Amino acid sequence: METKKQDTGLALTKENALNNVMAKIDTLKKDTGIVLPKNYSAANAINSAWLKLQDVKDKEKKPALEVCSKNSIVETLYNMVLQGLSPAKDQCYFIVFGGKLQLMKSYLGNIAATKRLKGVTDVVANVIYQGDEFKYAIDPIDGRMKILKHEQEFDNIDDDKVRGAYAIVILEDGNNFIELMTLKQIQQAWAMSRTYSPNSKTHNDFKGEMCKKTVINRACKHFTKTSDDSDAIVEVVNKTYEYDQEDIIENTHTEVKEEIKENANQEIIDIEPNHVKQDKPINQPNPINEEFEEPSF
Repeated sequence: METKKQDTGLALTKENALNNVMAKIDTLKKDTGIVLPKNYSAANAINSAWLKLQDVKDKEKKPALEVCSKNSIVETLYNMVLQGLSPAKDQCYFIVFGGKLQLMKSYLGNIAATKRLKGVTDVVANVIYQGDEFKYAIDPIDGRMKILKHEQEFDNIDDDKVRGAYAIVILEDGNNFIELMTLKQIQQAWAMSRTYSPNSKTHNDFKGEMCKKTVINRACKHFTKTSDDSDAIVEVVNKTYEYDQEDIIENTHTEVKEEIKENANQEIIDIEPNHVKQDKPINQPNPINEEFEEPSF
């Protein structure tokens, strides 16, 4: 029994975790020249993560630090730091899966991680409403999509008249990556979640914002899958996607309610277009604590 405890987070201190993570980062810096984002403090991010981990439990309600292997905790924190994510900014969450700690990203985390890739300057999204003048083209040579025109009158902005949304991964060379989804496609993506309901107050009352977050998540995922950036970063980003193909909807609802209380009509956490199955609805805004199946794509 004692040996088992020594292999879990119970034998790991915050300082020890920080040292282990920074040692891995330093090795990667020497091997690849990779650098962390400006103004990003790995120590602050790990401090925040450590506080969050005190409340993370598995589906049996056992503390994550008690059941998760020490190596998985260090690896998860390393993945978080390498992507430049911060739990304090709601960019990532932690779950227990198969006795190991795993990292999940919100749409904010998807944006932050994608901006870590070479040549990416920003990720933005817009909603297309009825009455908007919207035109796009697909280059027959390279297949790239381009937004030719999007003019929108203020009076067009109405969540009952959403036609679709698009996200742009803005690149330094101007060859931007664009993801375009119709409202039907977005709603089909939402419906792929086991916990989604057509009567969801969040998706109905904040349809435009939810559409933007969904198309952002898909754009980030698709762009990362085709990126030729550092293998180390791409591998970590894609590895995180395995368990974050969408922000779990019940978690979304709780977070939105809290955000509405503090900042009316501002950021709303979103889902991504693949499904994640879970044993029970999630009733708290902090890290998801139920096991779930890996998404199909």
